[in-house]
Amino acid sequence: MKILIVEDERKVASFIKKGLEENNYDTEIVYDGLSAEKLAQLYKYDLFILDIIIPGISGLDLCKKLKKLNSNVPVLMLTALGTTDDKIIGFEAGANDYLVKPFEFRELLARVKVLLKSTNQSHDTINKLIVGDLELDLDKKIATRGSSHIDLTAKEFSLLEYFMRNSGRVLSRIDIAEKVWDIKFDFGTNVVDVYVNFLRKKIDKGFDNKLIHTRVGFGYVFGDF
Repeated sequence: MKILIVEDERKVASFIKKGLEENNYDTEIVYDGLSAEKLAQLYKYDLFILDIIIPGISGLDLCKKLKKLNSNVPVLMLTALGTTDDKIIGFEAGANDYLVKPFEFRELLARVKVLLKSTNQSHDTINKLIVGDLELDLDKKIATRGSSHIDLTAKEFSLLEYFMRNSGRVLSRIDIAEKVWDIKFDFGTNVVDVYVNFLRKKIDKGFDNKLIHTRVGFGYVFGDF
């Protein structure tokens, strides 16, 4: 189980990391929201522990972004903001649990165990994305549509995963370039369109119901419409 700790108080972050690692959890620390968002796009985590008042973007905004990336990964808010209104705002942002500082480590550990147990119980579901008759196994890196196995390159797989995680949303070429290629979009390149066409030929060709749709002037939308 891999946990990302987002906490700008370095002593607190170190204390949490040490305690979790003593209980055999793989942990990583970042001290600002933008770095956390970047890592969450690149790597798979099983749990996020977030402070609310952090540099870059707030823990609340970060929580919303993380839930958009993968709504199944739990978020534990760990903050000094402890009023009822604060907690409601945290849960409305998508937090699965909320713990107020100062705290006892054993309570934090108990909450971590509960959140990760829930995650582990639904592991098979979490690691498969399904839209219509298309299924993407994130662990085995396998795509199937109906009874057909689809061979994808690594970049095609990443593009399809991004489409499926954002099913129903119109995605601009800028969105796709930044999230899939991790680059600032160059309006002089057609790399996004080229790869979308590659993907279309593999997952839509031969099927009556198309999953990749062009929105002229806006970009692409993925879905079983």
